[in-house]
Amino acid sequence: MANLSDREWTVLTALWASGGSTLGELTEALRTETGWSRNTVLTYLTRMEAKGLVAIDKTGYPHLYRAALGREDCRARERQSFLRRVYPGAAGDLVAAFLKESAISPQEREALRKLLDEMEV
Repeated sequence: MANLSDREWTVLTALWASGGSTLGELTEALRTETGWSRNTVLTYLTRMEAKGLVAIDKTGYPHLYRAALGREDCRARERQSFLRRVYPGAAGDLVAAFLKESAISPQEREALRKLLDEMEV
């Protein structure tokens, strides 16, 4: 699967939140954030179905659209793609870069320590 575009993330996020929507419901849900028309939303859904990102239940009317992939599956694929492209697979370098640039809470620090201890790294 290729990287998801920002717009594909927007559509999937709305579908994950709803669990499944009609075209009208999804257009309304996206209108405030995107300003997209019904035709624009339908174009995205059709293209995303072809990519295996959206499933369309055509047994009833109106059709029901849902995300074909889970949120965590998409996140994992995006993380792996980013790691390969930007840090040639060096997860430690990626984590170190984030920690140098962003403060973490004491609770996050403790959770990270626990995770590293459990991994026996």
